[in-house]
Order: sequence, then C-alpha cells, then structure tokens
Amino acid sequence: MLQAMNCGHDGSLSTIHASGPREALSRLESVIAMSGIEASSRALRAQIASAIDLIVQVDRARDGKRRVTSIVEVVGMEGDIITTQPLFSYQSHDAGGAVRGRFASSGLRPYFLQKADHFGLREPLLRAVNSPDACEIADLDS
Repeated sequence: MLQAMNCGHDGSLSTIHASGPREALSRLESVIAMSGIEASSRALRAQIASAIDLIVQVDRARDGKRRVTSIVEVVGMEGDIITTQPLFSYQSHDAGGAVRGRFASSGLRPYFLQKADHFGLREPLLRAVNSPDACEIADLDS
C-alpha cells in the first residue's frame, strides 16, 4: 500500500482499524514491521509520513450510526516522530435520544493546500477551514 502511495500517483485510499488517528499511524508501522520488511522505525515513519496526507476517523456513535469524527492532516516528520495537525472534529450532542452534531474546524491552515490548489480545491478548502460556523455532517448509515 505504501509503495503504491509513494509512486507519484495521487488518489490512494486505504483503511485500518484503530481507536484514533495517532493509533492508526502506530498500527500501520507495526503491520509493516511484522511483514518482515527490514527497515528502521525512522525509515518506516518517513515513508508513512510522505505517503499519507489525511487520516479520516470514523466511529460508531452510541445510537449505532457511523460518523466521521475527525480529519487529521499528516504534516511530516520532526526527528523520529510523525507530526499531525487536526483540521476538523465532530462536536456531538444528544437531541432527544438522537445523536446530532456539527463538524468544527480547528482553524489551522492545511499543509497540503498546494496540492488542493492543483486540483482547483483551494478556495472550498479555505472556506471550510476558515468558516466560523461548523457544518452539518450526514450520518454514513443514512
């Protein structure tokens, strides 16, 4: 998967089961290490950091519906550590037994803005990131 993501073609997508974005990165590193590939932890992390732009976390809420709960950007490396920054998070509340919520922007400017610009997505991305109002998010099971 990482080799395909790092070969220069945009548009890869994959899934991994983890309790959060940071754990997803750790699990990915562990899965690669268990495959028998000989590489240092730093080399594996560097390859992961260069391959992945975003981590989209999906959770099942207490009402049983799946929702996107966070979108985190993989920024790069600082020393031996993969650095990330949150872009959006789901802010939920109970509305008479139903879980309702809104996506809230962290207000941080994405590092992948130049890539978004290449695909004509700069302005919509900046509007979403800079929006003072959170946006409604549909349930994935609907």
